[in-house]
Amino acid sequence: MSELINNSRFRKNKLKELILKLHLGEEPQKVKAELKDTLRQIPYGEVVEVEQELIQQGLPETEVLKLCDVHGEVLDGHIDQSGAQEIPEGHPVDVFRNENRELLKVTDKAQAMLGTLHTVPDDQFKPYVLQLLACFNELMDVDKHYKRKEYLVFPYLEKNEITGPPKVMWGKHDEIREQLKGCIEILRNTNLKKSDLEDALDILFAPVLKALADMTKKEEDILFPMCMDVLTTDDWWQIHKQTLEFGFTLYDPKTDWKPAGMLADNFENKGVLNENGSIQLPSGSFTAKEIMAILNTVPFDMTFVDKDDKVKYFTQGKERIFARSRSIINRDVRLCHPPGSVHIIEKILDDFKSGKASHAPFWIQMHGKFIHIEYYALRDENGEYLGTLEVSQEITHVRSLEGEKRILSYTDTKE
Repeated sequence: MSELINNSRFRKNKLKELILKLHLGEEPQKVKAELKDTLRQIPYGEVVEVEQELIQQGLPETEVLKLCDVHGEVLDGHIDQSGAQEIPEGHPVDVFRNENRELLKVTDKAQAMLGTLHTVPDDQFKPYVLQLLACFNELMDVDKHYKRKEYLVFPYLEKNEITGPPKVMWGKHDEIREQLKGCIEILRNTNLKKSDLEDALDILFAPVLKALADMTKKEEDILFPMCMDVLTTDDWWQIHKQTLEFGFTLYDPKTDWKPAGMLADNFENKGVLNENGSIQLPSGSFTAKEIMAILNTVPFDMTFVDKDDKVKYFTQGKERIFARSRSIINRDVRLCHPPGSVHIIEKILDDFKSGKASHAPFWIQMHGKFIHIEYYALRDENGEYLGTLEVSQEITHVRSLEGEKRILSYTDTKE
């Protein structure tokens, strides 16, 4: 036993020594070679302990943050996860991991596109920028992934006196968010030139794509295994129940995880005003289950966007016109539309908020069907803007109706 303790202490002291060498400016490749020669593999928990000890011993968190990418690169491939626990399907960590897979798909796509920038003809540059903007709009969705870590996971680590690594990781989140915003701002510039984008590649675009990919590795190699060791089943259940308040990132879980023996909360009654479990409105009342059935039965799709332009709800009818997944919840509505139509959405939102308009109808032909789309401004009794409701309906059959129908008949009779 003492031999294991001594080995652990040796590994941590050696790792601390190597990280401090990076701090003093030694070449990362030289440090990585020394790591390979002396340590080979390091348990993920010891990496966390070393970061924590360095901060406690006076190395500023800002300095650990600066070293984060460097020592992450040095440790890549040398972190031992042999003791990591299995992750159940639908568990918050399983969701995080699946989101990471989707994020990596988009970062790979963006990197591939940026790699072909020099070959893009001038007459194809604008369509190319729009496609690239669509990628970075999707990547900005990582904000929800990071917020769930910051506000749901990190507090439980801090309760277990693990404070340093979460602070360092949160700092990296903020850096990535700011870099993504910078990329999107550049790509939205209607006067953007090819040379401008080329100038920004090495300064902004390439670094943020690398930072996004590196963060997924830090999570997979260190954060998630550590969290599985430290957090209890009840902790994860509390995290799981609050996840929808933040939304998912580019992924909609197929399994709703619930640990064995854990009582499910009565989500039906959230927002209940009456003691009998019904929601009381001026013209009547119904339960949450009833209103959900109503909203999913009406013959049109509805999507609600709140006053802060975040998608908050969509109906889940049997036959949707436009595909929706829960990954759009809490996402800026502008990021849910093709870049070429964002200016229309912004115009509608601006006019609804100012009171200039309250209704915007559209109709399109799609796959041989006639689709009617309407946007409505939602306002309270005082006229205050609450959000926007999008209503879409396939009305090909309705347009073909003639005369009258007064005789009862059914369209879905069950024998």
